[in-house]
Amino acid sequence: MNRNMVFVVLLFVGGVLSACSSMGSMKGSSSDLISALTKQLAVTNAQAEGGTGSILALAQQKLAAGDFDLIAKAIPGSDKYLGMAKQLLGGAKITDKAGLQSAFSMFGMSSDMVGKFAPIVTDYVGKAGGDRAKNLLAGVLK
Repeated sequence: MNRNMVFVVLLFVGGVLSACSSMGSMKGSSSDLISALTKQLAVTNAQAEGGTGSILALAQQKLAAGDFDLIAKAIPGSDKYLGMAKQLLGGAKITDKAGLQSAFSMFGMSSDMVGKFAPIVTDYVGKAGGDRAKNLLAGVLK
């Protein structure tokens, strides 16, 4: 009887863990975005995360709080990425495309990488957060 109970408990726990992992994949994860950036652009994880954070930092400066929140919610882990960018910048704010290019260079990327990141991040935001979020971010990155 004791073995049967252990077996039932293990089956239950396995089922719960499986359900949790499939829920995460339905929603998308920040690792999906970071993975897309690293694979498509041949950048490191740190560069993908830092570039994403820099884009978020610019969006935070340019958009009203509610609009920025819409974008940030579409990227799981956005607080982490934003924090990475802010730490690297030492409190300086990214207020325009030149500032964004400068931030990218601090992560060891050339300024043309901004143009390569933009469509990938924007498409991801659109899929996760809808057309409004995508259009808001695209407007910031013009």
